[in-house]
Amino acid sequence: MMQATQRQASDVQQQQALVPTGQLSGTVSFNGTLTKEDEEMSKSALSTFRAKEEEIEKKKLEVRERVQAQLGRIEEETRRLSTIREELEGLADPMKKEVSLVRKKIDAVNKELKPLGLNCQKKEKEYKDALDAFNDKNKEKVQMITRLMELVGESEKLRMKKLEELSKSIEITR
Repeated sequence: MMQATQRQASDVQQQQALVPTGQLSGTVSFNGTLTKEDEEMSKSALSTFRAKEEEIEKKKLEVRERVQAQLGRIEEETRRLSTIREELEGLADPMKKEVSLVRKKIDAVNKELKPLGLNCQKKEKEYKDALDAFNDKNKEKVQMITRLMELVGESEKLRMKKLEELSKSIEITR
C-alpha cells in the first residue's frame, strides 16, 4: 500500500515536472502558451492525479473504518473478559471464606476429640479390666456352685445311707 502511494506520488511529480518545461508534447508555441493538445494532456494528468488522490483518500477512509471497527471489537472483548475475570474473582472469594471457616471448625472439633478419645481408651481399659474381674468372679462362683452341688450330693447320699441304716435298725428291733 505504501509503495503504491509512493509510486503514484512519483508519477505525479514527473508529470508536474514535465508540464512546465514543455516536454510533455514537445510543442510549445513561441509566445509561451500551451497548445490545445498540451492543455488536454495537462487536464487529463490532473484529473488522473485527482482520481488517484480520491481513491487514496477513499482507501484511507476504508482502512480507518476497519481499524475503528477492530478497535471497537477489541474494546468490547476487553470489557467482556474483564467482566468474566470479576465474576471468577467473586466466585473464588466466598468459597475461600467458607473453606477457611469449615477448616477452623474441623480443627476445633479435632481438639475436642483428642481428650475424648483418650478418655474413651481409658474407659475401655477400665471396662476390660472390670469385665475380666467379673468373668474371673463368675468362674469362681461356678466352681463354688459345682463344689456345693457335689457336697450337697454327697451329703444327701450320706444322709440317705444313714436313714436306711436307721430304718434297718428299726426293722430289726421290731
